[in-house]
Order: sequence, then structure tokens, then C-alpha cells
Amino acid sequence: MTTLIDTNVLVDLAVRDEDWMEWSRTQLLLAMTRGNVVINQIIYSEFSYRYDDLDEVEALLPRSEFVRESLPWTAAFAAAYAFRRYRAAGGRRERMLPDFLIGAHAAIRGYPLVTRDPAGYRSYFPTVDLITPETHPLTRT
Repeated sequence: MTTLIDTNVLVDLAVRDEDWMEWSRTQLLLAMTRGNVVINQIIYSEFSYRYDDLDEVEALLPRSEFVRESLPWTAAFAAAYAFRRYRAAGGRRERMLPDFLIGAHAAIRGYPLVTRDPAGYRSYFPTVDLITPETHPLTRT
């Protein structure tokens, strides 16, 4: 099974977020055992924001571990449609179109999405199987 990984999960690992690193690492490793782990240009771009060197980003997101997949054109339309509904419902501009592009990619391809920020995805892409701290908590033994 192919899984799409949201930017926040990758950032947790890169910055070693003490609150989320363990959960994010566990979910990423589990996704890798199930099949391909996919990122798209939007996720790559959001992740790259904190770096000055392309080679550093490539080392952190190696092609051997992260399949690069372009956003399907139908997902671009679905994202715009969902974003328009969100704005028409009074949604604030703080939630940006990139989140909708990521959600639409998962929805159109039928990929589960590993994320710590499920609210918008849940509301606007209800068919996406979300892997979140609420749905997949770490179990302590």
C-alpha cells in the first residue's frame, strides 16, 4: 500500500521535535513496511523552506525512501474546489491552498495520509484514510 506523508511529519523528524518525533518516526517506519512512501512537490517545497542547500534536502528525503509523485491534474481541480468551499463557508486565509493540494492528492489516488493536522483533511476530503495521533496513538508497554 502506498502512503502519502504530510509535511509536518517530516519536519518533526528533521527538527527532532521532542513532542512529536517518536510518533512521526513510528508512523513513517510503519508506512515504509506497508509499501511506498510518497511525497509531492508541495510537500517537498514546504519541507525545503528551512534549508539553503538542495543537496541537504535531498539527503534528508532520499529518493530510495521517498517516492516523488507529481500532483494529478484532477487533484489540482479537487483542491481548488474544496478550497473555494472552505472560503465560502467563512474559512480564514490561515489555512492555505497547499493543505488542500495535499489532501486532494491523497483523495484522488486513494492513499492514506500520515498527518498530525487532520482537521481540514477530515472536513474536505472525508474519503481519505487519515493516520493521526488520535487514530493511531503510540502504545506504551
